[in-house]
Amino acid sequence: MPLPEVKLTDPKALRGYAHPLRMALIGLLRQQGPMTATQAAERLGESVPNCSFHLRQLAKYGLAERAPGADARERPWRATALNTSWDDVSDDPQTRAAVDELNAVQLALYTRRAEEFLARRVDEPTAWRAVTGFSDRPVHVTADEMAELTARIDALLAEYDDRITDPTRRPAGSRKVSIMHLTVLADLPPTGTAASATTASPTSGNPSSPTTAHAANPTTANPTTGADGDPPADGSAAGGLGSLGEQAGGGR
Repeated sequence: MPLPEVKLTDPKALRGYAHPLRMALIGLLRQQGPMTATQAAERLGESVPNCSFHLRQLAKYGLAERAPGADARERPWRATALNTSWDDVSDDPQTRAAVDELNAVQLALYTRRAEEFLARRVDEPTAWRAVTGFSDRPVHVTADEMAELTARIDALLAEYDDRITDPTRRPAGSRKVSIMHLTVLADLPPTGTAASATTASPTSGNPSSPTTAHAANPTTANPTTGADGDPPADGSAAGGLGSLGEQAGGGR
């Protein structure tokens, strides 16, 4: 069963979500459940008025809402879904610009998370160091083949979705792992095409190949490293990427 999802399509909503603190707040609510602006501020090291303002903005875009039955003086907030997604296929210039802005914030959060993991990776057990880290692999595919490959990866990861919503299904010794899926074209579009150029990514192998990079790392309880923000950030085009837990969203 697909996880509950909020899909952003309006340029204002896309730009409204493109804020590190807002992604962190959504990730926090997804990880730890409903909480007040005061509680969120304590966990994120932010001011209460700042968190309160950004929570109201998240509610404006359908990403957060007041939890029912709470104290009337300061009611807690909750996330409206476990996943955030957006498309990158619009022909509207404003929407495309907003998506690029949101993707840039998401990439910065992914980079921060990877750097934080690298700094403490030496302290991880050997078994976990052996199965985490960074890699890239060039592949030569058509756009349709890339879409199929992405769908297969998503389907494989979806097999573990029940462990997100039901902690009793997590086996002994399991830890939360953040898998960041970055697919970039490693060359410029052919001359004369309408495709927009993307940032070239240095890769091993043929530099003209699309490159898919995966970085998997056990995460700590620090919610400020998220994106759907989910880094909240959770998380994540046609579906959420890295948009669960402390990851606040992702687009593809």
